[in-house]
Amino acid sequence: MDEQAMLTRDLVLRLCADPVEFDEDWLRSDRKTVVPFTAPRDTSLIDTIVAAGRAVGVDRLLICRTRNEFAFEPVTEVPADTTSIVAVIRAWGDQPTDVLIAVEDLSAAVLVTSSELTVAAGSDDFLCPFVGRDLAGARTGFAEEARKDRDPALLRAAQLYGCIDQGHPPGPRTPGPDLAERVAVRGRKLRESADQAVTWMRAARGAWGWAMVVVLLVAGLIVPGVSVALPVLVGTLWLMAQFAWFARSRTVGFATLMRVLALGALMIWPAALAERLLTGTLGGVEAWVGPTYIAVLVEEPIKLLPLLLCRTVAGRRFKRFAAVDYLLLAAASGAGFHLAEQALRAVTGGTAPAPAPVYEVFTLFPGWVELPGLGVQFSGHAVTTGLVGAALGLAIVGRRHYGARLWLLPPIALWMAALEHMNFNAALAGVDPTPVTAFLAAVTGGGAATRWVLLLLLVAAVLMDYRLTLSAADTTPALPGEPPLAALRRWARGRSVRLRVRVPGDIAPVFQRAAYAWALLPVTLTTTLSTILHEFAVMIASASRGPATLAATWDFLRNRRAYAMGAARAGDRPWRRFPRQEELTASARRLRGALAPAPASGAAAAAAAALIAVHPRVGVAAGDGGTTGSATSAYALTVVGGAEKWLRTLPTAEAVWVGAAMVALLSLLVSGWSVPRVYPTVREFLRTPGRNIGLVLGACAPGQAAYALTALAGTALPRSTDRLLRR
Repeated sequence: MDEQAMLTRDLVLRLCADPVEFDEDWLRSDRKTVVPFTAPRDTSLIDTIVAAGRAVGVDRLLICRTRNEFAFEPVTEVPADTTSIVAVIRAWGDQPTDVLIAVEDLSAAVLVTSSELTVAAGSDDFLCPFVGRDLAGARTGFAEEARKDRDPALLRAAQLYGCIDQGHPPGPRTPGPDLAERVAVRGRKLRESADQAVTWMRAARGAWGWAMVVVLLVAGLIVPGVSVALPVLVGTLWLMAQFAWFARSRTVGFATLMRVLALGALMIWPAALAERLLTGTLGGVEAWVGPTYIAVLVEEPIKLLPLLLCRTVAGRRFKRFAAVDYLLLAAASGAGFHLAEQALRAVTGGTAPAPAPVYEVFTLFPGWVELPGLGVQFSGHAVTTGLVGAALGLAIVGRRHYGARLWLLPPIALWMAALEHMNFNAALAGVDPTPVTAFLAAVTGGGAATRWVLLLLLVAAVLMDYRLTLSAADTTPALPGEPPLAALRRWARGRSVRLRVRVPGDIAPVFQRAAYAWALLPVTLTTTLSTILHEFAVMIASASRGPATLAATWDFLRNRRAYAMGAARAGDRPWRRFPRQEELTASARRLRGALAPAPASGAAAAAAAALIAVHPRVGVAAGDGGTTGSATSAYALTVVGGAEKWLRTLPTAEAVWVGAAMVALLSLLVSGWSVPRVYPTVREFLRTPGRNIGLVLGACAPGQAAYALTALAGTALPRSTDRLLRR
């Protein structure tokens, strides 16, 4: 507090609407979570308040009475211990009163009424000493208690703080399901039907997938060019695995990313058609114009069409996407385009083109191409399109919370991607850039910095996602056990309180916001890291319980993030809950039962606008107008044209195998990547292997092999891994 004592009315007016209710504007600031509950008026409640203060790293609290007759009393600042708080309350006399106890920076508070009603508001760490980690369950329990007791004060509190009648009321105006939700519900009902036909459908999918792998391998032996394209496929899958691994807040499944990748690969044909039409419309243009201007103007927007298609077929789901989901879907579309481009070029050339894309295990976002003599890199369509998707995600998700200025990111990202694409094609075409182009290309490291910029945006998107979902803790089921890094979170929150208290109230708003952001940065970092490690701990503990538990855990974690992001993005507006909260709560309950003994507490270690005036050329062309370089540039028209000429030269038998290889590739991309739901037990398989071979094929399609290997490795873990979820 300031040296001059704060009056009770000043503190109450900031935090309360009346002596027994918190102010809605204060609750909305910093997106505080509110949990009302009932508790007897004894020292155990004071002990819990002290524990809540210490959980957020504070050693002093503000305490006052909230009724109007005490408005001009000074607020008392006391040490965060039971004795001091009890002494202040006893000094007020024996008459029951309403008490407000708050943290110094007013980021959390407890309203203790003269009845048994108590309301706590703040972060989840502050609330957990009162009601435990399951805040959503505590709020539901309070609503049930209020209905049962029919106490007007409890019912009003339950309605005021959203414990009753949460969400959109039923009726004709309720948001309906989109196509993706209807398909998901139908698929879930089929999986849960325990019908023998579903088992055989799974087995047929797995058998078809492995048959398509054989077709690809045989086609590679018969048609030499196909074998050269197979490493490009493996490298693209590894690229998407990296994206999915780093995007810890994603709510889209890997199977969805693979389907978008297949759709992105098909986009090379409309892109080539559009480039051919545009070139014909422009008439006699120089050879370098196609790979530089036309390729950029056509390909960069067309690679984003699958993202728009997601908006069409999954409109409700699109509104619940996390920021990192836009990055992943855009990157998947770009990766598919890059796969088709590189594979067709490799097939038609018979050998890998020079320069060859870099596909290495320990390479960040592989698939990039480098021209060492020129100092120019092309990060690949996956990275450039992912950059635009990341900027769109940050702008769409963060605009309501961080301002419309985030909409500056998408045009900057689109311009950056277009500049890199154009600069690389111009270098291959032997065209000298203008000084402006050369300068701006040098600023971005000649394309070398794009991957790192994308990684930075990915981290920013993950941090934003986890920061926003904190506001949905009151409706989202808690993870089993306790999150790790409790001491680090306590230090970060305590540091935030101490810094925010020292920020003067009369400085310019821009400096005040900057100071608050600096104070909250460690809190965001530590809570994000703690949540990620907590999810890892739950997965490790589930892996030791068997493949079925691990698969259920993967589904629960992704659905939980999707629900929390939907609630955070909707805010106070109605939204369609999918999955439903009841289903998510039931999944959490089953998971806790599978991880028994129930953990008591835990700690686990653990971016066009336009191309402005920037263009290559207006210089001296080196060589013959770039016709040789264009053959290896990122230009869909030359790739598709070369593939058409190559196919016409093939014998009929080889052409048939090329067609079979394309069908096999698309089949492998669009199916068999989801998390397996059913695994046969070892005992059942050993007893009746013929009867259970269908279950094995259904759970071990080519795209599901990684899940199966992970589940198999998890069986070697001891059941004592549940200690990761205990203190």
